[in-house]
Amino acid sequence: MPSLIDERLDRLAAALEGSKLRFATAESCTAGQLAAALGGHAALGSHLERGYVVYSVDAKCETLGIERAQAERCGGVTMEVTAELASAALRESRADIAIAITGFCGPQEDDEEVGLVHIAWRGEGRGGETTFHFGDIGRRQVLDRAVAEAIDLMEKIAA
Repeated sequence: MPSLIDERLDRLAAALEGSKLRFATAESCTAGQLAAALGGHAALGSHLERGYVVYSVDAKCETLGIERAQAERCGGVTMEVTAELASAALRESRADIAIAITGFCGPQEDDEEVGLVHIAWRGEGRGGETTFHFGDIGRRQVLDRAVAEAIDLMEKIAA
C-alpha cells in the first residue's frame, strides 16, 4: 500500500510530466528527506537540482550564509530564517524553485513547540511561506507530514 508521501510523489510526477522545472531543497528538521524522496522517485530525480541539509545553526550560516544572530534566534526555526534559506538555496543553485523547511520535530526542549514546521519557497520572481502546527504527534510523523506538505506545495507550484 503506498504511503502518504508515495502518493504525493506520484501526483507531483504527473504535474511535472514534460516539464524541465528543477528544484533545490534547503532542509533543516527533515535532514534531506525531501531531497531523498525526490531523488528516489524515477520520474522526479531529474527535477532535483540539489539539496542542502542545514540541520544546525552553523550549517545554516556556513553553507547558505544565513546571518548568525538571525539563525540563533529560536534555534534557527523562524519563518524569517526559512525564507532566507529558500532565497539562498535558489541563489546558490541552478534550480528554478527552492523549497526550505525548518521545524521542531521533538522531543521538546526548552520552550520549543513540537510539531511547528515552517516551509518557504522562492523562484520565478515569486514565493510564499506557510506554517504548520502538527502538534506532538511523534517525531517520525512530524517529519513525514512536513515532507508531504512540501511535496503538495511543489505540485501547486508546478501547476
